[in-house]
Amino acid sequence: MKKRKRFECKPHMQRVSEMRCCVWDLSCSGMTQVHHLLKPWIGERGMSLRADDRNVIPLCRHHHQQLHDRFGNEFKFFEAHFLAPTFGQALAKRLWEDYENEQVD
Repeated sequence: MKKRKRFECKPHMQRVSEMRCCVWDLSCSGMTQVHHLLKPWIGERGMSLRADDRNVIPLCRHHHQQLHDRFGNEFKFFEAHFLAPTFGQALAKRLWEDYENEQVD
């Protein structure tokens, strides 16, 4: 069986890494990190494989660690921050579509 290649886009990753944490509050710490969604809005994850680069959101170091260590689930993480469970998927989709539209102009 042929292994599928993950979609990668370094310019988009750089752009997202320069954004403010998407759940910004007073507990934000450290530089923004790019989080690959655990539940992608497009494509899929494989066993031990992260989502492709269309499925990224900006999180500060504190929130990124909190998502993985305390919640382990984006839906629960966003609900705990008073956001819709699918906030991350909607944001990643919008960020990707904005990036694509900028490339066309």
